[in-house]
Amino acid sequence: MTRTAGARDGEDAGGPEVARLDKWLWFARVVKTRTLAATLVTDGKVRINRVKITKPSQSVRIGDVLTVTVGPRVRLLKVSAFGQRRGPPSEAQMLFADLSPPPEPQSSSPTAPAVERAPGSGRPTKRERRELERFKGR
Repeated sequence: MTRTAGARDGEDAGGPEVARLDKWLWFARVVKTRTLAATLVTDGKVRINRVKITKPSQSVRIGDVLTVTVGPRVRLLKVSAFGQRRGPPSEAQMLFADLSPPPEPQSSSPTAPAVERAPGSGRPTKRERRELERFKGR
């Protein structure tokens, strides 16, 4: 690899070959802050090509598939580019291909009976409140 003026290790004149995992997650807008990205990695919620990663400084390359657990959702992201900065969401979407299935629509449980009230019938009774709480799963 030929070094050019101003090029650092891991970069050539065309751009970086690798990037830090926590920076990439932040640039790709998977999380709001770089600290949250580092915490996500150290908590073991990120995998690169099915290998669990615990170091935020782990290198990520183009073509790697990341499995990221953010909240209740698991996302599969294929790295397609590196960013120079944390830009707008439209720019961040160009850094990866989202391979994860679409989220399932949330629906209430079909076995619980729906509690219906007539319009204008006033406040619910204690029994109706308990049925509503049971229906909502609280």
